[in-house]
Amino acid sequence: MDNPVITLSLGQLALAFIPVAVTLGILFLWSYGTGNAAYALTRMVIQLMAIGYVLAWIFRADDGLLILLVLAIMLSASAWIALGTAREHRRELLAASFLSILLGGGLTLIMITQAVLQVDPWYLPRYMIPLAGMVFSNAMTAVSLAAERLYSDLGLGMCWEEARVKAYQAAMIPVINSLLAVGLVSLPGMMTGQILSGVSPLVASRYQIMVMCMIFASAGISTALFLSVCRRRVQAGPA
Repeated sequence: MDNPVITLSLGQLALAFIPVAVTLGILFLWSYGTGNAAYALTRMVIQLMAIGYVLAWIFRADDGLLILLVLAIMLSASAWIALGTAREHRRELLAASFLSILLGGGLTLIMITQAVLQVDPWYLPRYMIPLAGMVFSNAMTAVSLAAERLYSDLGLGMCWEEARVKAYQAAMIPVINSLLAVGLVSLPGMMTGQILSGVSPLVASRYQIMVMCMIFASAGISTALFLSVCRRRVQAGPA
């Protein structure tokens, strides 16, 4: 497939906001208010435009140390945000969250980029950064769900072993649902993006299978490590 990528001009992009304006009008007429929606839309545009410029600069820099710094920032942010469901215990569990996402997500990322894709150089930004974002964000979500469910069940008097199993199951539900729905209910973002850029659907499907395996593994391993590492501190909490 030799179809060129359709480059969006600012004028073309502006047309995408016509249905957005209609939706804002409905919100206003139905008295839901447009403040939050308008703020969210404005923030979305600013954030995505900013990250576009930042990524363009990073890609041009082509520096392994810079990529490591970016990955460290992403990892630290994901470890902190993951504990938003257990804010009162965030500081005591931060090390467990960081370590679990580092090992579960980091080792999965290394396997995918170095063994499966065999990127050269190892830090190739256009592969490393997007894939790291998928790995860390999914591990973050899984750890967050596990922490919330764990403290909830322990607070109800459930024993550790049972609470751990329930927490792990709850953390894996979104990932397993995405495996069941992919290709039937939705086409994932990576596959859609590749098809839009002219890549063969057969090749895009292989990449998406790789991504789904990566997401499943990073979420599952990170959550298991988190529940194992934080056991002593969590048990001391509710007691």
